[in-house]
Amino acid sequence: MLSARSLLPVNLTLGVVLVVLLAVAAGVAYWFGLSPNPSVNRPREIAVAGVRAAAQLAAVSLVITWAVTRLAGLAAFLVVMFGVAVRTAGRRLTSNRTWWLTAAPIAAGVVPTVAALLLTGLVPAKGLVLIPISGILIGGALTVTVLAGRRALDELELRRGEVEAAMALGLLDRDARMEIARPAASDALLPGLDQTRTVGLVTLPGAFVGMLLGGASPLMAGAVQLFVLIALMAVQAIAVAVTVELIARHRLFRPGATSRSSTSL
Repeated sequence: MLSARSLLPVNLTLGVVLVVLLAVAAGVAYWFGLSPNPSVNRPREIAVAGVRAAAQLAAVSLVITWAVTRLAGLAAFLVVMFGVAVRTAGRRLTSNRTWWLTAAPIAAGVVPTVAALLLTGLVPAKGLVLIPISGILIGGALTVTVLAGRRALDELELRRGEVEAAMALGLLDRDARMEIARPAASDALLPGLDQTRTVGLVTLPGAFVGMLLGGASPLMAGAVQLFVLIALMAVQAIAVAVTVELIARHRLFRPGATSRSSTSL
């Protein structure tokens, strides 16, 4: 059986390779001008993200034992994960006070799914199992919330005239905005959909590989990975739906945006 140590040894060579790969990523972004506008320094963001990832994983390595063996530690760890996801998603979408509403799409998908898994006994209430599964689901909800929100907000800004024309024809503000935002936001589901459709053919995802390294049979590893992928699609679909609804109702918006809607949630 292949061990984790033989798969990726932690030594000086690994450190050097990681630094080189990070430099390549930042260098390519700089050379080809992959920043969306002059106010965004994408190469710097890539470098900072890599350093932050290293620091955060080091910190997690120090506290994970405490978190998975104590109920208070487990709860605190999950709350921190959720809070960071909300903050990250919110600030990717807007700089005004509405950023915190990204908690709704992330929680709407993740909380019922995790609760159902616990109540049915499919997932035990143990940190060693609950933390990675919750992390995968929260991360998936974070990703589609950002993608759906940015696409919807960008489309509404670009096609503002169409929204006003639809309202002139009698549609409510929410309905007019929904007609523009929903098709664009639905593209956020494509990465997860493609990952599920091509699993085993193009990639072997982390849960599958991790189970194999832990000594599980290929059948068991495949069942766990299938469970993760299906649960993730459910979470992401809910997150996109809630995100679009918040934007269509003008609850989540960018600075300077105005609304003529009198509807409420």
